[in-house]
Amino acid sequence: MTASDIVDRVLAGQPRAVARAITHAENGSPAAADVMSAVYPRTGQALVVGITGSPGAGKSTLVDRLAVHYRGAGHKVGVIAVDPSSPFSGGAILGDRIRMKSLVTDPGVFIRSMATRGNLGGLARATGDAVAILDAAGYERIVVETVGVGQDEVDIVKMADVCVVVLVPGMGDDVQAIKAGIMEIGDVFAINKADRDGVLRTEKELENMLTIGHRDDAWSPPIVKTVATADQGIPDLSAAIDSYLAFLEANDTLRAGRRERIAAQRIVDLLRERLLGEALARLGPGEFERLTSAVAARERDPHSVVAEIMRGGQDG
Repeated sequence: MTASDIVDRVLAGQPRAVARAITHAENGSPAAADVMSAVYPRTGQALVVGITGSPGAGKSTLVDRLAVHYRGAGHKVGVIAVDPSSPFSGGAILGDRIRMKSLVTDPGVFIRSMATRGNLGGLARATGDAVAILDAAGYERIVVETVGVGQDEVDIVKMADVCVVVLVPGMGDDVQAIKAGIMEIGDVFAINKADRDGVLRTEKELENMLTIGHRDDAWSPPIVKTVATADQGIPDLSAAIDSYLAFLEANDTLRAGRRERIAAQRIVDLLRERLLGEALARLGPGEFERLTSAVAARERDPHSVVAEIMRGGQDG
């Protein structure tokens, strides 16, 4: 199937073509750039919701319930679940299609597990491209769940319209939030597993921290209590997400600024990736390994090695 065929079928909303386009983006195949160039002008219509938080917070169940809620409202839903990578295959260790059993048979829902493949920030390298492909394919609500690594998941703010931070009572999430800088990226806070003891204490501490904190846009993030396993609080969470979206839409400057930051970060990410690939490609066979061994043996220093690589490996 040619890149043109894939694009036509993506724009027609065909799930197999969407899956194939995302695979091209993940693998960095020659067709990927052509596909992305063609679909990008058709993006910008979907609401992209980022779900982040500590491991064990119940993010996957919350995503599942939120997707079901959106389907009940008649929306096509895309779910991108970023999982840790297998150190052997490079694939996603946890397939969220297994965990989100209530969605897998719904033709109006597209679920994709993506491996981080060593990427920091809680997202996979091609997550931004996957979001764009789903957007172009007509998925009106796209939910992105980060890997849940604890303190390196703030990249979601670079691509989501609304960021939801999920906390759990009794797990010390308030301390983790401060360490990770997550307080600054949360547009909505969800205290999941709110049937546990300590939920009121967690809510009060969170309110205090939000009072102390400062946001440039003067938004006061709402706090929603949910019990995802019991399907409780999901309409409230959806309403809180919509309230921030309405806040942005009421202020064109804020919305435009957020979109420009997302665009700028995407350009920087792609530029960094391409420059690194081109620099390493200039090295001869086995040259990187030779340089690595020299640094490990303290025969060379990393700075001079990087300078050599940038010059094209001519210092030999």
